Amino acid sequence: MPPPIASKLPKVGTTIFTVMSQLAAEHKAVNLGQGFPDYMPPAPLVEALARAMAEGKNQYAPMTGLPALRQAIAAKVKRCYGRDVNVDTEVTVTSGGTEAIFDAVQAVVRPGDEVIVLDPAYDCYEPAVDLAGGRTIHVPLDPQDFGVDWDRVKAALTKRTRAVMINTPHNPCGAIFSKWDMEQLAALLEPTGAFLISDEVYEHIVYDGRRHESVLRFPALADRAFAVSSFGKTYHCTGWKVGYCVAPPALSAEFRKVHQFVTFATSTPAQAAFAEMMAKHPEHDEGLSAFYQSKRDAFAEKLRGTRFRPLPVPGGYFQLVDYSAVSDLDDLAFCRWLTIEKGVTAIPLSPFYEAPPKGQRLARLCFAKADATLVAGIERLGRI
Repeated sequence: MPPPIASKLPKVGTTIFTVMSQLAAEHKAVNLGQGFPDYMPPAPLVEALARAMAEGKNQYAPMTGLPALRQAIAAKVKRCYGRDVNVDTEVTVTSGGTEAIFDAVQAVVRPGDEVIVLDPAYDCYEPAVDLAGGRTIHVPLDPQDFGVDWDRVKAALTKRTRAVMINTPHNPCGAIFSKWDMEQLAALLEPTGAFLISDEVYEHIVYDGRRHESVLRFPALADRAFAVSSFGKTYHCTGWKVGYCVAPPALSAEFRKVHQFVTFATSTPAQAAFAEMMAKHPEHDEGLSAFYQSKRDAFAEKLRGTRFRPLPVPGGYFQLVDYSAVSDLDDLAFCRWLTIEKGVTAIPLSPFYEAPPKGQRLARLCFAKADATLVAGIERLGRI
């Protein structure tokens, strides 16, 4: 008999995204749950990928990423955020944003360290901290508007705080940090030795004339930060799993020590395709907010004709809805019922919390879907 396994992640099961997507497939539901587009990436990007493979770019890329892609990333950071970054020492390409977050945590968090996260928090954060031997400190966002109470963050900072993790635009709630928020964060961290891990994978999806406030805009933050982004969200190709991290040289050096033993290198032809796309079509990311704002507005307007109340969406491509007029079930039970009985799949919010607010009746719908998918979902929701 093999010895029993003492789990290193005893609190972790199958992710809610996998669970709900499997349930959607079993019941032929309209899947507005898991956050992936159901339409094609830009044609020039697909063509560039095919061309890269045909040209023989199919072997290992350099561990830090193809030089052309790192140069394109540095040019984008300068264009969007005004920061000069060294392509050789500050930019690392990874196999998705999730790998970059994991690498950053493993690079700096040691046993006994504390890492502050803001609840609701994306589900990959705490397991990464657990595997590093750290302890996650959960600070809840405002349950009404998902704003940050910086006094509570200040109270959570201790001598054991090794890092603070932020996510803007936020998944699952769509909130974004303002310039004022970033200034508050900088003031809190200034007297500390804490690092900052900034999840910015929805950086190009902000609405109503707002500006994405990247940590890379703020030298006091950028000098201690791992800024994480993802091509999957920007170019409608989440399955390609290509992301990157921008960090100062000393932090990047530690980050790369982990990265080289996690994936070592990321898909070579995909990297080549992104480098070409960024160089030839910078207008794609510049137009992404308008593309998704039209989807957001149309989806929210149709939801107002149902019993679901849409909440404001400042950024990202998720719509939170209050379903309290439909059911008093908790969100896990409600999302199962909605999938099985009504044929629409949503994601509950409680898995994103350490302690969900009592009585919260919110579910997350993804509007990064083809119009036909959204219409089909709305029709089913409207019959409830």
